[in-house]
Amino acid sequence: MTDQTYQPTLSQLRAFAAIAEYRHFGTAATRLGVSQPTLSQALASLENGLGLQLIERSTRRVLVTADGKRLLPQAIATLEAADRFVASAAGEGLRGTLRLGIIPTIAPYVLPRLLPELRSRVPALVPHVVEDQTARLLDGLRSGVLDVALLALPTDVAGLVEIPLYTEEFVLVLPREHELAGRTDLTPADLDAQPLLLLDEGHCLRDQTLDLCRAHDAQPGAVGDTRAASLATVVQCVAGDLGVTLIPAMAVAAETARGTLDIATFAAPAPGRTVGLAFRSSTARGDDYDQLAEIIRECRPR
Repeated sequence: MTDQTYQPTLSQLRAFAAIAEYRHFGTAATRLGVSQPTLSQALASLENGLGLQLIERSTRRVLVTADGKRLLPQAIATLEAADRFVASAAGEGLRGTLRLGIIPTIAPYVLPRLLPELRSRVPALVPHVVEDQTARLLDGLRSGVLDVALLALPTDVAGLVEIPLYTEEFVLVLPREHELAGRTDLTPADLDAQPLLLLDEGHCLRDQTLDLCRAHDAQPGAVGDTRAASLATVVQCVAGDLGVTLIPAMAVAAETARGTLDIATFAAPAPGRTVGLAFRSSTARGDDYDQLAEIIRECRPR
């Protein structure tokens, strides 16, 4: 039973949150800059004070208990509020650790400009980048493992704030000298009977492509016969004459740089996606994320 007079310390909450995030005591201790015994003692003190087991540990694995999952978002919110309090006292915005989730169809094209810009403009910020599929990033936001995520909107998840950053069109990538190459007036119907290559299940770009086909009753051929985990692999399959694929406009320059591919674009209104930031509505760092959003807008590939 929890002692109602017990007040956890921020160090104890940080220990709990770090262990829950990394699922490894050694890694969590390193990230926090403390010894492993100090970390273990902080967690034990927290669990004793609450009268609850938050972390289940064995020689092989570390698990967050049901009580731990229930209390983790509140622990994260408390730590965020404390960090924001200190930042406000210092008269500064973005600073400290930022756990940034980002989907694979955005990360390779935004990070090369974004990370140097963050180092230059907000040197007190320490970004930790987590590249993953949308569903797992949203789980990370809800559980408090991530602070903010850069992904396609809308997420349709309650309890999250979304900041739209920009929209971008989809571009059809084709083998060299394909019959559709160079067209600028495509419609979704032009995908009929085309061997359409897709990312693997779980990638939002796959879902967006299939939704586009369904919405316009397009009937591409051989959907799903070839699937890949990255845009780079999909595009190389196109270069190998295995089919065609849709990629976001920001990826075109990087993924077609070898010159062995052709492209075609859609007539207005072209299909596309909205890219934006998502974060918990309970966070005290909303102003910071507004600042981050503006920096990302300036760093987007053109």
